[in-house]
Amino acid sequence: MSAIKALNPKAEVARAQAALAVNISAARGLQDVLRTNLGPKGTMKMLVSGAGDIKLTKDGNVLLREMQIQHPTASLIAKVATAQDDMTGDGTTSNVLIIGELLKQADLYISEGLHPRIVTEGFEAAKEKSLEVLEQVKISKEMDRETLINVARTSLRTKVHRELADILTEAVVDAVLTVKKPNEPIDLFMVEIMEMKHKTESDTNLVKGIVLDHGARHPDMKKRVENAYILTCSVSLEYEKTEVNSGFFYKSADERDKFVQAERKFIEDRVNKIIALKRKVCGDSKKGFVVINQKGIDPLSLDAFAKEGIVALRRAKRRNMERLTLACGGIAMNSLEDLTLDCLGQAGLVYEQTLGEEKFTFVEECNNPRSVTLLLKGPNKHTLTQIKDALRDGLRAVKNAIEDGCVVPGGGAFEVAVADALIKHKSSVKGRAQLGVQAFADALLIIPKVLARNSGYDPQETLVKLQTEYTKSSQLAGVDVNTGEPMLAAEMGVWDNYNVKKQLLHSCTVIASNILLVDEIMRAGLSSLKG
Repeated sequence: MSAIKALNPKAEVARAQAALAVNISAARGLQDVLRTNLGPKGTMKMLVSGAGDIKLTKDGNVLLREMQIQHPTASLIAKVATAQDDMTGDGTTSNVLIIGELLKQADLYISEGLHPRIVTEGFEAAKEKSLEVLEQVKISKEMDRETLINVARTSLRTKVHRELADILTEAVVDAVLTVKKPNEPIDLFMVEIMEMKHKTESDTNLVKGIVLDHGARHPDMKKRVENAYILTCSVSLEYEKTEVNSGFFYKSADERDKFVQAERKFIEDRVNKIIALKRKVCGDSKKGFVVINQKGIDPLSLDAFAKEGIVALRRAKRRNMERLTLACGGIAMNSLEDLTLDCLGQAGLVYEQTLGEEKFTFVEECNNPRSVTLLLKGPNKHTLTQIKDALRDGLRAVKNAIEDGCVVPGGGAFEVAVADALIKHKSSVKGRAQLGVQAFADALLIIPKVLARNSGYDPQETLVKLQTEYTKSSQLAGVDVNTGEPMLAAEMGVWDNYNVKKQLLHSCTVIASNILLVDEIMRAGLSSLKG
């Protein structure tokens, strides 16, 4: 009888073989759910929320976050896989598949009496060797536009259908290259992702400027301005109540009128400063003038701006203020004391577009934009959500490739090469830990097998072809999902991220080892002690 039972008769306990069986079945269950999603030919999953909202996705990260997973071990694996996505932006499905397969392979040996600790020692030795192989097979190259397009295409085709992936690929690469500054980390927050429920998903495009999700608030303001100066500011242009609760007693109605006028004059002075600047920089030329304010602008101030031909937008989002100055130039002003020409940004075209109830303002044709907008279009909400999730992964893939300065051949090529190296390395490992190395090598081959199966080919036959091709030519060959034959990943432009593979090897080994070393599962928390 378990010792915990003596302390807590209500505790639920699973011991030794039973505990391992519970954990392995959980990992296998999660693996079966995600297996069909892997690769460009993977299938979709439809998630339906309690309210009846539909979400169609192939993205392992989205699935694991949105699915309600009850089993503690499956939940642990899901958290590790989503942490992989948070760090590197990809590799969730592969993570779950490899962890499930490591446990399955280990179970074959453990059921014959091998101790789990020896298997985990073999896993550790295999991981060290795999990381060495990763360093050898990675290809350091100049991250030109063509290479980045191949990296983005490899990532995006596993998330959305082929035609859409090819449209998004160029938009994603151009977006990252535009916001990239030399010798500085890439800030992907400078790529705004704006959704418009409009037209079809193939109309999604990159706007080299900013798209704001609101418009001007005055009917007389122009809907289209060319060659515009842009003033970004965070100054209140509306009447505000005092911050302290104060009361006023007036001797006469005149005094009250004077007080109201004084309050109004305070705002009018600010408005007049902006109007004076507009007259100074635009003069009699045809140039336009746009004010984008983070705080409010009251109707009287809007009226004054409209008479001067100034387009004014109020209550812009704080994050857009930073993006606007990067896109158009100029400085975001917090006071109107010393306005000069240097404070202003410039844009070749500012126009407003109305969709039903919603208004969008486009700021385009900027000289040297350092911030851009990916404008997603689609007929319905779940299409937009699917594209948005795919774009995030595409952006991260391009960013990773630039920061790593190297890429790894994809399509299962890396896994086949590592498995081959581990089989050769096995003899140099002492004792029964060799079996752990063998299990690790067999487990990695799940990736090319599943890629082949999801493309409609026989997994064993495809795997044998890949291994034969690699042995003969010593070149990294992956699965061609269109023919089922081996292909040279480097020539076909199928590239994976180096840091995704590195993170994958680390996290899969650690979690699989931890789960194997669990020999007792106790549900004996405080909640079960009550009653």
